[in-house]
Amino acid sequence: MNTRLELHEFLVSILGSRNVYYQPPESVKMQYPAIVYEKADIRSDPADNIPYKQSHFYTITVIDYDPDSEIVDRLSKIPRIGYDRHFTSNNLNHDVFTLYY
Repeated sequence: MNTRLELHEFLVSILGSRNVYYQPPESVKMQYPAIVYEKADIRSDPADNIPYKQSHFYTITVIDYDPDSEIVDRLSKIPRIGYDRHFTSNNLNHDVFTLYY
């Protein structure tokens, strides 16, 4: 995954549907289960005071009615991802991850 669009298509394959949203505005009516993701950070490793390597971090949230969502299990098994937290809002379960590449 080298670009955000490649990440988007990867998340679509994990979810198994097109209900993947990048920084959705409030006007978007989401369908569930869904994955919402947003850029969280960019970290640079310098060499000779010049960034030679950058790591892009994304916050990825799985939103599902099922508290034992299989999507969470699938996502938790990919490289360079960490599980952050779980919360419930509006009778929907939210599982939040941080992914970097």
